[in-house]
Amino acid sequence: MADAQAAPTPSTSFLPAKSWQHFVAGGLGGMCGAIVTSPFDVVKTRLQSSLFREKHSTMTMAGVNGAGVYTAPRSNVFYNFVETGHILRDIYREESPRALFKGLGPTLVGVIPARSINFFTYGNGKQVIANNFNDGRENTWVHLCAAAIAGVVTGTATNPIWVVKTRLQLEAGVLGAKQGLTAGSWGTIRTIMKDEGIRGFYKGLSASYLGVTEGTIQWVLYERLKRITGGTEGKGGLQEWAGMLGSAGTAKCVASLITYPHEVIRTRLRQPKVDGVLKYKGLLQTLRLVIAEEGARRLYGGLSAHLMRVVPNAAVMYSIYEGILRWEKK
Repeated sequence: MADAQAAPTPSTSFLPAKSWQHFVAGGLGGMCGAIVTSPFDVVKTRLQSSLFREKHSTMTMAGVNGAGVYTAPRSNVFYNFVETGHILRDIYREESPRALFKGLGPTLVGVIPARSINFFTYGNGKQVIANNFNDGRENTWVHLCAAAIAGVVTGTATNPIWVVKTRLQLEAGVLGAKQGLTAGSWGTIRTIMKDEGIRGFYKGLSASYLGVTEGTIQWVLYERLKRITGGTEGKGGLQEWAGMLGSAGTAKCVASLITYPHEVIRTRLRQPKVDGVLKYKGLLQTLRLVIAEEGARRLYGGLSAHLMRVVPNAAVMYSIYEGILRWEKK
């Protein structure tokens, strides 16, 4: 096939030699990317949530000094980036600089194993699939299968952590005034266990499985773009790393634009009960309810903050991942 790669050196082990490198490199890359882009993650979660939107609308309706003038939110795409800056400013002023990193603890607890599992499963999985089903050669369908498997494994293993993180990011900005803040991650865990049981930690899992398509598109596109920019490999310096950063950022941007609505649905499914009522109960029910109440455009709520976070995040994460793998080969 035209996009086939040279066959790797045969191995007597089921997993490729030094398979642990993908686990370590993925975890370190995910950790660094998450820390750098955490404030945008907080903004994205709040913009995706109906609770934040209700609070924001109420505050806008009140107007300055209680004037009672309502200003409809703008729908201009470029204004969304301005809105992200305004929200970052408001969080900094009204809640403290630390609030910009709300949920970072659960994020790191989730990101490090999630990225480790994902990169380990994908990096080794594509070689296992190629060796056993494609005469030792990698191509697009091998990358697609490995990415899909990695997405399912990662989503299942880490969903409880993302539920806790989402609750933490929402409670400071929205739920605090209504319910009182819980005592951090452990308080949130106890509350979920008490009110919803074990099943509460798997809220949004169906949307996470739907989101496997994003990771699959991202990995396949990244491999393709990396191959296109492969002429810079081995040259070192700025040119080689620019090609790698561009490939990672572009792949994530395209994948996010195609699959973003699942992010909004997943956030809604992970929202806690308000006044004892659980509004969003299932994947299709949430999709229909959001469109009926807020319009289809709302399925892209928080997209600007999401792109401002995930594109540089992917660039940092993949560059560290590739850098560690290349360093270990020397």
